[in-house]
Amino acid sequence: MSGTPVFGVLLTNLGSPAAATPRAVRAYLREFLADRRIIDLPRIRWWLIRQLFILPIRPHRSARLYRKIWTNEGSPLLVTTRRIGRTLASDLARTAGFNVPVAVGMRYGEPSIAAGLGRLVDDGCSRVLVLPLYPQYSATTTASTMDAVAAAGSGWESAPEIRSVPDYHVHPAYICALAASVRTVWARADAGRRLLMSFHGLPKRYADQGDPYPVRCGRTAKAVAKELDLPPGRWHMAYQSRFGREPWLRPYLDDRLTRWGRQGLTGVDVICPGFAADCLETLEEVAMTGRHLFESAGGKGFRYIPALNDHPRHIEALTAVAVDTAGDWLDQKTSRR
Repeated sequence: MSGTPVFGVLLTNLGSPAAATPRAVRAYLREFLADRRIIDLPRIRWWLIRQLFILPIRPHRSARLYRKIWTNEGSPLLVTTRRIGRTLASDLARTAGFNVPVAVGMRYGEPSIAAGLGRLVDDGCSRVLVLPLYPQYSATTTASTMDAVAAAGSGWESAPEIRSVPDYHVHPAYICALAASVRTVWARADAGRRLLMSFHGLPKRYADQGDPYPVRCGRTAKAVAKELDLPPGRWHMAYQSRFGREPWLRPYLDDRLTRWGRQGLTGVDVICPGFAADCLETLEEVAMTGRHLFESAGGKGFRYIPALNDHPRHIEALTAVAVDTAGDWLDQKTSRR
């Protein structure tokens, strides 16, 4: 399988600091918090809040948290996303019957989306499928990613043809992969446990303005529960990672775990279906802090079910999503160049 690629895949994710240090975290947050999709407050007001209160203080706290989950290879999010990319390229090549280059691009930090897109163009790709690792669409994630893709190609004389995956929140292969990860854990222990599906939070105001994210999170949760044949009361939803003082989507994960702990519940499994790869929000916020909140309040038997990461079932699901979106590109054996 050689020659000019028919198309390439730009695999994107949120990104992370280059190192678990206050300086690296500050650089990452400066870029992240400058995105109008993330923070839609009046610019001058937000600039003052960011410069005077957030950037001088938060990087030190966040760096301590990152150090708790940092690996010898670097950021778990970046390391795992790269592994997904390598395995996905192999799986796509087997499925398509020709080479399909896969490049990784992070919305914030390095490698950037512009760098990933440039790499695919340098490899000869005149068509690029953008696959954001956000199963549930939100303007703050998927739309922001496409903003960056558009900006990266705006200065080129001959930009590649772009197709993008809007999301895959109820794609059968994705739902089956999530359910299989739960079954694998339950096969080794008591299957009569309570399943809590936690999604990254969003300011409630954004949803009120039309962001479909919470609706799609709900559809994912219901689809997983149906695939597992769980009755009401055996599964629940929550939202995590809220920031600032304004109301976010409820119920809040930390409040729910604390309440359940006070009720003396035993046997709680938490899975995060919105995170394709484990990261700070799953490894520290859920697996560590969530466990502490639950157990210190009196609960027992807390367990975090890892993200799908580079598990073969996840790769199969992503391949299916990419193939569905690529469509007629798969029928062509040579590039249009």
